[in-house]
Amino acid sequence: MAITQAMCTSFKKQLLQAQHNFSTGGNVFKLALYTSSATMSAATTAYSTSQEATGTNYTAKGGTLTKVEPTSSGTTGFTDFADLTFGTATITARGCMIFNETTTGDPAVAVFDFGANKTSTAGSFTITFPTASSGAAVIRIA
Repeated sequence: MAITQAMCTSFKKQLLQAQHNFSTGGNVFKLALYTSSATMSAATTAYSTSQEATGTNYTAKGGTLTKVEPTSSGTTGFTDFADLTFGTATITARGCMIFNETTTGDPAVAVFDFGANKTSTAGSFTITFPTASSGAAVIRIA
């Protein structure tokens, strides 16, 4: 079992089919947390409850992400999200998945490995996103 960090291959194809809208007022994207028993990679195609983390103040499908309006710099288009916090949470997670809740089937966008289990005990469990820039944003097309 392992989480291999990647932008999902199915997501790349779906972008070309106009199935994802990252603009303000567009699709709803969520972030779900997963345990170290999860198996996810570029081949992951959709949200799944299999090996999803459980805990106090965390519900299935995780939390809704606040989008940063897509933009470009140089030859790179990019978008990102605001940090996401699960407050007063007791939870352990090894990684996460971003998925599109608006589109039928909850298609996966990307999976991330935290590098080790991360735990909060009746505290804030925060996913910190990088700067929304052409060199650091979570979703970049160069």
